[in-house]
Amino acid sequence: MELIGDFYDDNGQVSLDPGRTLVDYVEENTVTSAGTLAYRYIDYSTSRDGEVHELTWEQFGVRSRAIAARLQQVTQPGDRVAILAPQGLDYVISFFAAIYAGTIAVPLFDPDEPGHGDRLEAVLGDCTPAAILTATGSAAGVRKLFRHLPAKERPRIIAVDAIPDDVADTWTRPAAGLDSIAYLQYTSGSTRTPAGVEITHRGVLTNAAQMADGIGLTLESRGVTWLPLFHDMGLLTVILPAVGGRYVTIMSPRAFVQRPGRWIRELAASGDGAPTFAAAPNFAFEHAAVRGLPKDGETLDLSNVIGLINGSEPVTTTSMRKFNEAFEPYGLSPTAIKPSYGMAEATLFVSTTEAATEAHVVYVDRTELGRGRMTPVAQDAPGAVPQVACGHVAVSQWAAIVDPDTGVEQADGHVGEIWLHGDNIGLGYWARPGETEQTFRNRLVKRIEDGTHAQGAPDDAQWMRTGDFGVYFDGQLFITGRVKDLVIVDGRNHYPQDLEITAQEASAAIRPGFAAAFAVPLNQLPPEVFGHAGSGLTPDRDDASEQLVVVAERAPGKGKADPVPIADAVRGAISTRHGVTARDVLLVPAGSIPRTSSGKIARRACKAAYIEGTLRGGYTQQAFPDSHE
Repeated sequence: MELIGDFYDDNGQVSLDPGRTLVDYVEENTVTSAGTLAYRYIDYSTSRDGEVHELTWEQFGVRSRAIAARLQQVTQPGDRVAILAPQGLDYVISFFAAIYAGTIAVPLFDPDEPGHGDRLEAVLGDCTPAAILTATGSAAGVRKLFRHLPAKERPRIIAVDAIPDDVADTWTRPAAGLDSIAYLQYTSGSTRTPAGVEITHRGVLTNAAQMADGIGLTLESRGVTWLPLFHDMGLLTVILPAVGGRYVTIMSPRAFVQRPGRWIRELAASGDGAPTFAAAPNFAFEHAAVRGLPKDGETLDLSNVIGLINGSEPVTTTSMRKFNEAFEPYGLSPTAIKPSYGMAEATLFVSTTEAATEAHVVYVDRTELGRGRMTPVAQDAPGAVPQVACGHVAVSQWAAIVDPDTGVEQADGHVGEIWLHGDNIGLGYWARPGETEQTFRNRLVKRIEDGTHAQGAPDDAQWMRTGDFGVYFDGQLFITGRVKDLVIVDGRNHYPQDLEITAQEASAAIRPGFAAAFAVPLNQLPPEVFGHAGSGLTPDRDDASEQLVVVAERAPGKGKADPVPIADAVRGAISTRHGVTARDVLLVPAGSIPRTSSGKIARRACKAAYIEGTLRGGYTQQAFPDSHE
């Protein structure tokens, strides 16, 4: 089958037509593939078996032009247009319509979704949208967001499902070019306030081509996704059909979490053997392995699955093993799971495992890794920890391992910060020149003489600092940790400051301002934690899934208070407010938590001391809640 190849020159590098934007590619599909299926959405909210909604390219083009025409009546080119709609076809149409209108799309989420209130308010205040695209059922909730503003400052709210098709006749093609901003991809980053990455038409088209090449997509490939469409990984999945391949099937995150077998069945659903791809965070693979197996007697053929991108959070050998063991009897290839690396600042895709290759795992010495060296050891060696390779960096993209303090490239086998260069990198952060300069405008001071990974990049190239530590080993890129303090558990981002505030407010026995929250791989938790009554767990040296740990100093006069009810209060508050379980709550005496010279909590130093067991204090006796909790 023919690979998607219109984007490459004779040397295999990405080469775009300078006169074509994302709009032009979609418009071409509406003509050359008018009656071909473009997108399908399975709605499980009203039916356990799901209600299927489909759009051909012709229908998709009409709807996109109609909504874009309405936007052009009330906005100016370059205005921001936020999408605040439920997961579904209207969301996909709204995203493309904002770009069709010559405005800047801002993919967000349904305001009725719980737990996003503060973030949504911050993002809307940052991008100041001129219009909001939503659905009729969500319009009332959207209006509530802007009641505090004077009428003249409120954005125009448009229910896309109420716009008739004939409005499409008034659409005017925008005067955007390859280097015009197509959308803002908001990322949590390392601060409390989200930042909008400016993604151009050049950036998204380049990255779509890089992803297609990386996982070996063909003109016959189809996709399946349940990822939120405001997430960079979910968004690029639904953009891919615009540049090549077949349709994408969409379902909601809730539909997957409730019954992961729905995702599995759709991966195998095609009767014509079309090569199928998908993307999901690491936790999804273990969830599907446990709860997504077919019923007795149910047939399932997964031999058509060519690529399951495993990214967005650290990849564990445990999740891959469980998924492969669960679905190999149904034809799943051991090469299907593709550990990958990406980030919003790079549009999404940075690296992945080669198409016909199994995931590469190396066991290394834990102590040496902590010192910045990748030293392989036997799997059963004392202190051995598994590291999963994230494959090879995409074509027309460069990833150098750099000493973050000196800007000097590091040799293979040595850990440093990952710096990126390429046309897929965002322009910067919306309305944040200082942060943009610091993150996107870096120069590589010195390249290594032999085997530089900056080969081919201009000498004066600008490099983007990822904030992630990585290393090249065995010719592949490994991600070893995060420079940032962002806590990522079960594929969700949590600000440590927010978790710490919740912990402090949960009990008067905790000293205000003296709590540290961080994530620790399960296989690096202190042995004492596994021995706690009710944990229901045993140590697994291959399981590096990250667990939330909270260390808190006792308040004055609470030095002898029973730690169990204090820990229970903290755990309950964090679970209720953030939807995540604190796997250990460690209470320590005043003065135990490391702090910086300026008086700030030194989370990384606290995490290291916790893992080493050098913090003064005692482990609570119920670090792992029973499953029914």
